Amino acid sequence: MSFRANPAYAPSAVAPPSGEALAFHRGLDGYAPTPLHELAGVAAEIGVASVAVKDESDRLGLPAFKVLGASWAVERAVRADPEVHTLVAASAGNHGRAVAHVAARRGLACRVFLPERSAPARREAIAGEGAEVVVVDGAYEEAVAAAAAAGREPGVVELADVGVGGPAAWVVDGYATLFAELDERDVILVPVGVGSLAAAAARHGAATGAEVVGVEPETAACLAASLAAGQPVTIETPGTTMAGLDCAEVSLAAWPDLRAGIAGTVTVSDPEAHAAMRELAGAGLAVGDSGAAPLAALHKLAGRWDAGARVVLIASEGPTDPEGYERRISNQT
Repeated sequence: MSFRANPAYAPSAVAPPSGEALAFHRGLDGYAPTPLHELAGVAAEIGVASVAVKDESDRLGLPAFKVLGASWAVERAVRADPEVHTLVAASAGNHGRAVAHVAARRGLACRVFLPERSAPARREAIAGEGAEVVVVDGAYEEAVAAAAAAGREPGVVELADVGVGGPAAWVVDGYATLFAELDERDVILVPVGVGSLAAAAARHGAATGAEVVGVEPETAACLAASLAAGQPVTIETPGTTMAGLDCAEVSLAAWPDLRAGIAGTVTVSDPEAHAAMRELAGAGLAVGDSGAAPLAALHKLAGRWDAGARVVLIASEGPTDPEGYERRISNQT
């Protein structure tokens, strides 16, 4: 078992979920709760009552959960400054596409900064939403710095899912909708990345009594390192196919809820995530690398919970890199 307990775990100190975002999302055209798929065979193998996958492969017309945070953050930004004409964002792919999609719907210009190792398919998807794509010479953190600089221009707002306050905090609030759609569960396994989604999971877990476990790549376990240090730290990230989780540091907006509300973390390797993708495909579910990570983690945690436990896995994305997905499913990489 590779579970790393959080020494600062204190759910009573976690902020409550946002209900305002849920009301906003319910008013959007095309809104519907994403489905839960039961994996009875996995539940029997792990020795728990149930295992369900929260499938975010089709959320408001996009193949990932990110549009929940982006749409709510844009709404809040426009309320705060009606003169906004351009949105900028840094992204590994999914967040940028979500920001570009929302910008187009609201008649705003958009510029998205991507790290050099971002997949061509993700770049093309963002451009297809009408955004200007800027590929920086560096990793995700360099893209964040470039977006932050662009966000200081007049009439421009940086829609960050990492940082302090403002849009980064609104993004966390927006993700509350995903967890409000869940039925009663005892355990939530959630991909981490910069931690905004995991912070929303922590809020839900604190409010409902569910244990929340963060899942990270072995090569980008910034939350595990930060929890061990008792404060946010920056780590080296040599790369992973779990592109949405390839992050060197957690969001400061998410950190307080992560520190108090995440029971512990688990790391998974790329091959383990790929095996989980193939397992999900065998169950009829098309899930990308980052979204499959919680299933890979669950297998490593067999025996942790009693037979009555009800587990939910947050499958955060569909195949956002179709060529890469096909290689993983055919076991070519």
